[in-house]
Amino acid sequence: QVQLVESGGGLVQAGGSLRLSCAASGRAFGSYAMAWFRQAPGLEREFVAAISKSGGSTSYADSVKGRSTISRDNAKNTVFLEMNSLKPEDTAVYYCAAVLTLTYSRASRNPDEYNYWGQGTQVTVSS
Repeated sequence: QVQLVESGGGLVQAGGSLRLSCAASGRAFGSYAMAWFRQAPGLEREFVAAISKSGGSTSYADSVKGRSTISRDNAKNTVFLEMNSLKPEDTAVYYCAAVLTLTYSRASRNPDEYNYWGQGTQVTVSS
């Protein structure tokens, strides 16, 4: 089992950058595929980015592709989401998610495949 704690959210002006972190406690972090999702008020949770357990495979939503980078440090049990050129429509609560997997390249966009979730961190982008 793994516990996830996000940090790094905040208020930023449009065009700015943020780096979100997700610290995982528990064993065998390197056996988990990780992802970031977000949820804006009144909207459903949506996929942002995912990374395989080795870090060798990544996947991005079209809305953030080219502006965001997901990475992980398995030695520090942490996954990151760096976001640049932020837009007001990026405003949301950002959630970190994890799934134990045997597949090295797995980096799923489907939230139903993730069974561990953090509490979220608020990102607000002002225009």
